[in-house]
Formats: sequence, structure tokens, C-alpha cells
Amino acid sequence: MPVVQRRWDRIEFTPGHVANLPHRTSGSGPDGNLRRAVLLQTKGFTLPAPTLPSIDLAKTLPRSCDVLILGLGGSGAIAVPEAIERAQTKRYGVSVTDLARSVGAKADEGRTVILPAAGDGPRLLIIGLGETDPTPEGLRKLAGAAVRQAGGLAEEASLSVALALPAEDPETLQAIAEGALLGSYRYQPISSKVASAQIDQLTVVNDAKLAGTGPLLDRARTIAAAVAQARDWVNLPPNLLYPDSLAEDARTLVRDARVTVEVLDDKALQKGGYGGILAVGGGSSRPPRLVRYGYTPRGAKAHLALVGKGITFDSGGLNLKPGDGMYTMKSDMAGAAAVLAAVSAIARLGLRVTVTGYAPLAENLPSDTSYRPSDVLTMYGGKTVENGNTDAEGRLVMADAIVRAGEDKPDLIVDVATLTGACVVALGNRTSGLMATDDETADRVLDAAEAAGESFWQLPIPAEFRGKLDSKVADLRSTATDRAGGALTAAAFLREFVAEGVSWAHLDIAGPSFNGGEPYGYTPSGGTGVAVRTLIALAEAMQD
Repeated sequence: MPVVQRRWDRIEFTPGHVANLPHRTSGSGPDGNLRRAVLLQTKGFTLPAPTLPSIDLAKTLPRSCDVLILGLGGSGAIAVPEAIERAQTKRYGVSVTDLARSVGAKADEGRTVILPAAGDGPRLLIIGLGETDPTPEGLRKLAGAAVRQAGGLAEEASLSVALALPAEDPETLQAIAEGALLGSYRYQPISSKVASAQIDQLTVVNDAKLAGTGPLLDRARTIAAAVAQARDWVNLPPNLLYPDSLAEDARTLVRDARVTVEVLDDKALQKGGYGGILAVGGGSSRPPRLVRYGYTPRGAKAHLALVGKGITFDSGGLNLKPGDGMYTMKSDMAGAAAVLAAVSAIARLGLRVTVTGYAPLAENLPSDTSYRPSDVLTMYGGKTVENGNTDAEGRLVMADAIVRAGEDKPDLIVDVATLTGACVVALGNRTSGLMATDDETADRVLDAAEAAGESFWQLPIPAEFRGKLDSKVADLRSTATDRAGGALTAAAFLREFVAEGVSWAHLDIAGPSFNGGEPYGYTPSGGTGVAVRTLIALAEAMQD
């Protein structure tokens, strides 16, 4: 999968006017479609152009290497290239291990030190591997953390970084490659200043005779590019990313993939009876959209449907959020970002599973055309809902899309949404919630998440929670009258829209979707791209 890049030119304009912005292009070419967007109230700026570096596999250290990443275990530095060991010993009189320990290096997992270069050789970044052999996910995190720190060494020129971390099988080698790529991600700020130098080349050094390393690296590139695309969308400010622009981005992303795209605008949504999406998006001057991806490879026996919440900005509507709670609500479309990016990657990997992806896109703003608490909405498919709170908007757009997804008769529907603050309270900022129609379905998703290295925790949908949604004026309410178990209530609501006999899983990614703190492992500040890798792994498992 080519990294989705942007070619952003410096643009002069009059404050308040609308200008044409060069749109993202797939690949590295300079051409691209134009997109109209309301610009910031400043004259002349350069929009960000985040990219991932190229990555190769080599048996020996490339001559152009600027930084070499090595692991430190309990017995010392591991897999140090002989030429590096000789040069360091000759220059400093001690081995790499002894020099590293002399400046405080320890085997503690993730602890790093940087050693100076010997002559014209690379600087060495030593990272602790822990006292026990790291798991593939552990290596993924260590590679990401080390590459992220190495990127901070870039000054005026971009860097070439090599990793010589221990990998004895294809799984760990791929984990290192994925972690390195994910850790290299940078989202440049929208600024009048020239973008800072970054890493432009990664090399995984491994002299083991492992079969199938070419496809392995291709897979790592494709997965990392999908995660980067999801992060990129989440990080864009809401004046530049809104329902129509995200729908156009979705078209561009798969224009060279075997994926069909259908976009329903507000008129088509009205004609189709998508009452939830229309209600939520009705308060904004930028009307809603529904994006449908279709991937139907030959020989596919299973059918996976994915649905991602795409609220490009959530003010709470008439039930207005407090100011502090609104600031990160550009990330309320992280579920849609994950679904669109994952389907694109699934197609590029050529997985033998039919996949349909739905992204209901809307902007939830207050105005004289906003929907109200106590409104009764007719959803897609005819079910009526008494709206309890305009800040519980995500479940309404998701309900419409879940019903539509069920019409495709999939074997499994998985929805992904930044749905509830209650899930964040329950599980924190690094673990997503999982609720499902049955334990077998939950186990399928949990197995995929484990294979991908993402953290999910199963929560129940107690039978009595359906009673909390009883309404005197409609088929059901969108919210309960109490706050207890809010994540479970939201899942109970969504379950009402799943077609009978279809397995379903709900992923509440409200906590891990946006990192408001410092980077850690391969996870940057800002958009994280959570769930992309799990959805890809789930599709892979459904091939069998």
C-alpha cells in the first residue's frame, strides 16, 4: 500500500476566503486532485506532509547508516555487527557493551542511551530489551520507541536508521519492521516554518536465513501505511476535515485498489431514510455523508462488514460539551478512519475475504436546525428512536449504518467507535472495550487483537440494560435515564439494529484513539490509528 502523502504548497489568500488546496495523492508523485477547504485566518502557511520512510532488509549494515539501534539484554549488547564492535573498541578502548554500561545503559525494558560514533560510523542507540526474551509486541514497541528517539537526532538533514534487534523468526522480524515504521510517524504542525528533518530510510539488519522476508516487509509497509493514514485523518483540524472532504479523501485512498466506493450525500440520505445520520448532521452547514467501500475478491467465502463512527467534530450539539471536553473532538471520527484505512489495506494485501466498510460522516453542531433532546427519529430500516441527548450522537449514525451493513448479509459485523466516556473511565486510555453478541464472536476479535498487538477487554451487555432504553413515545430511547454502565447501555442500543442471525462485535475505542499525552512505544501524541491492525488481522483469520 503506498503511503498516502500530500503535496501542500504555500498558499497566499485573503482571510475568510476559500482557496483550492492540493489534495493528498497516493504515492510520491507531485500531481493530485484539488480540494476546497476553509483556510485558517492567517496569510500564507504550509500544511503538513507526513510520510513514512522507506524500509529495507539487509544482512549487513548499510554504509549510509547515520544511527544504529541495538538491543541490550542481561548479558550485554545483542547482535552487534562485527565492524561496529571493532571500530568502537579501537576508538574507545572498550566493547560496545562496556561503553554503554559506563554511561548508564541497563537492560531495563525501553531504557535508552546514545553512544557517539567511531570515526565515520553511525551513532549507536542502545535500548534495553528487558531481562526476559521480548514478545513480538514487545519488540514492536521497542523498535517504535527507539526509532522515535532516533528521529529526534535529525537536525538539518534527514537520517538513515538501521535496527539490529534480535529476530529469529518471520513473526518477530515483521514486528520489528512494523514498530519501526509506526514509530517513525510524524505529524508536522500547520506552520509557516519549513518542516523539520525526519527519518527517510529504515533498514532492518538480520543475517538469519528467514524465508519469505520480501512479502513480510511488504505486509509491514501496508499495515503501517494504513495506520499512518488513520492517524493523519484524526490529526487534521476540523476546519480542514469535514464530512464531504473526508468522503473525497476516501475516494482518493482507494483509487488504485480493487475497492468500489459509493458516497451518499444529504439528498441521497434523505431519500434513503437515514434518519440518524441526517439528524446528527442537521445542525451543521456542512451536510453529512455515508461512505461505502466494497471489496469482493475471487474465491472469498466469508464476508466481514465494518462500520466506523465518523463525527468529524463533536460539540455535543444542543447538549453542548464543556470547553475542555470539546478540544479533542476532532478525533471523534477515529472509528471511520480505522475502517476506511483497514479496508484499503485488506484489499492491497489481497486477502480472500469479502469486506464491506461503512463510514457515516457528520458534524455535530448546535444551530436552529439542530436535532433536539426528546425528538423522535425514524432510523434507516424504520425503527423509531426517542433522542435522549444530542451528545449521544455517535450511536445514532452508527445505528443507521449497522442496519445498512446488515442488508449485505455478512457473516460478521464489527463496528468501531469513539462512543462513550464511560468506557474510558472503566478501561483507561490504552485499552479498548469489546462487546459482542456472544463469547465466540468476542473471542474471534480478541484473538485478532492479540495477533495484532492491540489491547481490548471484553465487557458484558447485561440483559437488563435493554430495559433502560424503553420509551413511552418511540420504539426505544437512545440513552438511559441514569449514568451507570454507560458503555454497556450504548452497546445495548446498537445491538437493537443488528440483523437477526448476524454475529456482531462493538469496539469502543474512546480511550486509545487519541493520545493527549507524551508518545510511548510506537504510539505518537495525537491520533493513534487504534483498531486498524486488529481489523486487518480479523480479516486475515476469516480467510481460513
